[in-house]
Amino acid sequence: MNEAAKPASYDDLTAVFFNGTLKPSPQVSNTDGLISISRRIMEKRGVSTRVIRTVDHDIAAGVYPDMREHGWATDEWPELYPAVLEADIVVVAGPIWLGDNSSQTKKLIERLYAHSGQLNSKGQWAYYPKVGGCLITGNEDGIKHCAMNVLYSLQHVGFTIPPQADAGWIGPVGPGPSYLDEGSGGPESDFTNRNTTFMTWNLLHYARMLKDVGGIPAYGNLPDEWKAGTRFDFENPEYR
Repeated sequence: MNEAAKPASYDDLTAVFFNGTLKPSPQVSNTDGLISISRRIMEKRGVSTRVIRTVDHDIAAGVYPDMREHGWATDEWPELYPAVLEADIVVVAGPIWLGDNSSQTKKLIERLYAHSGQLNSKGQWAYYPKVGGCLITGNEDGIKHCAMNVLYSLQHVGFTIPPQADAGWIGPVGPGPSYLDEGSGGPESDFTNRNTTFMTWNLLHYARMLKDVGGIPAYGNLPDEWKAGTRFDFENPEYR
């Protein structure tokens, strides 16, 4: 590897992985097996990582930051959300059920959406300095469909999505072995291992670039200034 191609330093970055498995701990999660590949690469570079298995927590359904203010008796999401605020990288991971993302993954995205109207210290939407990616596991078709939903949702609420920011593994179409099952071929899949590695490094590169330049420039994307009348070069078309 020549000098110019050597990776930068990443030991000041933080990443959080949300595992949308339906299996509570300590049950084996195939999604966690795939997460571990990406996580190990990050940790080799000094990145601080955390995995949150959402099914282990009493997270209320809804699209508000604290659902206890909207009729729910309990809600652990306010205690988990600081992990998102502190992270430079957020990876949404989960299994495929009926060709779609799990209920846990969908609930997580709804709770991330709950904060999409909040602002960061520059006056932009709260997620602007962060990068996002996704990992999908299953034993039937649906990786690209699930990834499209997750990555669209993340960018819509303000995350930056690098190129090739998704990876996954499925067995043969129809009932079959899961990722960590003996003889599944999942952990040995060169295609999955390559894509997971590329995704991880692209997340690291983009997080590094954004952190080094102070995030997305704060011009043309400030909600309060738009509300106050600033139009950032926008002009209404002339109607006749």
